[in-house]
Amino acid sequence: MRVGICIIILVSFFACAQDMLLHLRNSDIITRAKQFYGDAGHQRIKTWLSFIDDSADKSEWQKIHLVNDFFNKHIKYKTDDELWQKKDYWATPLESLGVGMGDCEDYVIAKYFTLIALGIPEDKIRFMYVRQRTVNQPHMVLIYFEQPNQIPLVLDNFNTKLVPASNRGDLKPIYSFNGQGLWLAKSKGLGNKVKNSRGVSAWNTMLERIEQGELAPANGNNKGTSSYVSTL
Repeated sequence: MRVGICIIILVSFFACAQDMLLHLRNSDIITRAKQFYGDAGHQRIKTWLSFIDDSADKSEWQKIHLVNDFFNKHIKYKTDDELWQKKDYWATPLESLGVGMGDCEDYVIAKYFTLIALGIPEDKIRFMYVRQRTVNQPHMVLIYFEQPNQIPLVLDNFNTKLVPASNRGDLKPIYSFNGQGLWLAKSKGLGNKVKNSRGVSAWNTMLERIEQGELAPANGNNKGTSSYVSTL
């Protein structure tokens, strides 16, 4: 994961998450995903949609824990080089669940979309770019603020236990972001908001693919089709 392409052109994520789920439920995308990813991928996607329905009435605290556990269970870690044969690829939740694999930002993207779809306020959750000190590598996690300016909880695939950022001495925060802004990070996951931040974004590309209803094959295997298959 390269730092440069992680700086975000800030966009509204809420509408995109809702539109994505609406398309999933009201189109033949599930059937097409089954043809593309097979029975196992099809079942993971159906399980995800059922999970969202079953979790809708849970408390906010329960939703945070359930979503973290769900994706840590259903997605296996694999690098972009291995999975997509690209240096950096931000998969949609449908792609990650379809192949059942993804790297750190793919976990975060899927968790973020699902929490927004479950009604968690956008100002309570952020992507956070960090350095994982134990392996000295860049890493992405999701953070959740139960209250403003409170030390956030960390939703992670590396350490699956949901704990406050102050208990994650293995992570060095760099910056965090959501649809409302970009924050330069300080200790414990807190930080100062940056005004008028701009950049080129792998996230923006992913949003466009969601809007266009595209699926990408893993491992360069396109099964005789074009590199993307329209799903809408």
